[in-house]
Amino acid sequence: MIYIAIILGCVIGAILGSFAPVIPYTYSSYLSIAIVAALDTVFGGIASVLKGNFDLKIFLSGFFGNSILSIALTFLGEQLNVDIYLAAIVVFVGRMFTNLAIIRRYYIDKWVKMIEKKKDVQNEEVENKAEV
Repeated sequence: MIYIAIILGCVIGAILGSFAPVIPYTYSSYLSIAIVAALDTVFGGIASVLKGNFDLKIFLSGFFGNSILSIALTFLGEQLNVDIYLAAIVVFVGRMFTNLAIIRRYYIDKWVKMIEKKKDVQNEEVENKAEV
């Protein structure tokens, strides 16, 4: 079910993206930091689902809170003529890699257990044939 939602979201995003206007250069830094903050929250949500401690309130508050704070940092940095948003990007990207590692380990462990289970079933079948 989740895969259908992901595919549907990608298709809708691609269709809407083809009709959307081009973002002006002055707003590109705001959009990029907001996207990185949102992706960080999405990867964190996926990791928490796999861990079994997902909470929708925390996910939504993190999604909007991180995006708003990162946009505010970008605005403040532009007013001070300092690239403060780079600090937010370093933190968000670091957390994204950490969450991606959690997700990767979960699926690798799941895959290894599945292979071991198949080997155990095959060994039992060989033993049963040997007994007959």
